[in-house]
Amino acid sequence: MSNLKTASVLAFERKLSNSDALMFSGNWNDIKNEANWQGISIQEKSVRGTISNRQKNAIMSDPAKLDQEVQKPNLQKVDSAALPFEHDTLKVEFTLRVLGSVQQPSTCNSQDYRLALETTVNNYIEQQGFSELAKRYATNLANGRFLWRNRVGAESIQVHINEAESGNAWKFNGYDFKLSAFDQSSSDLDAVSSVIEKGLSGQDFSLVTVKAFVKLGQGQEVFPSQELVLDSGTAKDKKSKTLYQVNETAAMHSQKIGNAIRTIDTWFPEAEHVGAISVEPFGSVTSQGKAYRQPKQKMDFYTLLDNWVLKAQEPELDQQHYVIANLIRGGVYGEKSE
Repeated sequence: MSNLKTASVLAFERKLSNSDALMFSGNWNDIKNEANWQGISIQEKSVRGTISNRQKNAIMSDPAKLDQEVQKPNLQKVDSAALPFEHDTLKVEFTLRVLGSVQQPSTCNSQDYRLALETTVNNYIEQQGFSELAKRYATNLANGRFLWRNRVGAESIQVHINEAESGNAWKFNGYDFKLSAFDQSSSDLDAVSSVIEKGLSGQDFSLVTVKAFVKLGQGQEVFPSQELVLDSGTAKDKKSKTLYQVNETAAMHSQKIGNAIRTIDTWFPEAEHVGAISVEPFGSVTSQGKAYRQPKQKMDFYTLLDNWVLKAQEPELDQQHYVIANLIRGGVYGEKSE
């Protein structure tokens, strides 16, 4: 085993497979009657914005030049989405399927490495199980973290989780569960955690439907995912903001929902001040332009995984959870030749 090397071709399929999230509008007092809820449409607006970006020093120091600059028209076409004026509540709905066989890579071109990896992960499963990770994933469903900006300033948040096979259903007040900690508990949260745990361990088929009801106020703006437009072009009629929609209904990308569900990493060095971040090999948070798990600190996924599998150096328990969470996340983890 001393000559064991990481496979050059190594990949894992994601085990938390969520759909896109569709967005609907209705009234808070009509939650039980979902037949009255309607899909939210994307509207296009043409606006004249102000020049507000930072200017060159030569312009900022000359009042005449600055006046001339701000007089230029800043014409934009943008997409927007909002509740109708007769509705006060947003509904966000998606499904989540939980898959097992976490220890088995979908692709691996080294049988010796595959055996060592599976042995390592199986030892973790036997000793720890998936209870800690499952509880954290369940908490991010219960607190509505997946709502992102739609969660901010909401008057009330209710999350309904239904299990397809058993017909079991659970309801949560989103504000009862913190975004910054995973130490809270309730019988309903334990039940949802158990469903996820059984799915990850391969004991049962796990498929749940998640519906979040967010009371925002009549006519209030909502926030679907924004599309990345690669071919922006130079035409004046190009939109500067394009929102995501599925069959003419506003929606959020499955990637954005998945990122929120796996925002469970509180095991990195700066977690006390930063809070939970999404499970990523380098602890990357693009909105902050920072990687919180640097290889120099030996806290990144690859260093921890290699030490654990190749050198039999078992990480601390918190870091074991982090490594396994990356396997659940899925990705291409092979070692490139120098």
